Amino acid sequence: MKNLAIARRYAKALLLIGKEDGQAETYRAELEGLTGLIAVEKGLELAICNPLYDSAGRRNVLKAVIEKLELSQVMNSFLLLLFDKGRFSFLSSINEFYQKFADELKGIARASLISAVELPSETVEKIRTALSRRTGKEIYLNVEQDPSLIGGIITKIGDLVLDGSVKTQLFNMRESLKRGEGV
Repeated sequence: MKNLAIARRYAKALLLIGKEDGQAETYRAELEGLTGLIAVEKGLELAICNPLYDSAGRRNVLKAVIEKLELSQVMNSFLLLLFDKGRFSFLSSINEFYQKFADELKGIARASLISAVELPSETVEKIRTALSRRTGKEIYLNVEQDPSLIGGIITKIGDLVLDGSVKTQLFNMRESLKRGEGV
């Protein structure tokens, strides 16, 4: 829990710098790119984070990666600060928080739509538009299929879950019958 609070603070600080200098989207792309690279190249993460190697050597590896990726000066300083403070291993969490904060800054909300069957694109667009109107934000919708739902859809936006699946309705009906309530 403490690690998430730390990651959140670093992400918030980077976003504030991005708001101030108008480069929030640049930092978003740079942070996402580096995090993706480290996720794919596990050896790179070990070379930078493993305390068995000397600190100066690990810092030089990070500097070489920053130089090769041609990252902005602010991102360069940010990543070296993370390294110097022993927080570089939080990079993935910092990236997740930064992405959320940058979305909020742009008025974007990410949602997921889970359906039992593949939905026509017009239906998905109607749902996206309705969610956008309801939240007042532009919605990026991730559409998935789950045949176990039987029918209906489940929509998730942040912590809000709208469950209109047949599976859930049948479960609720069964629970009501167990309690002796009329349906």
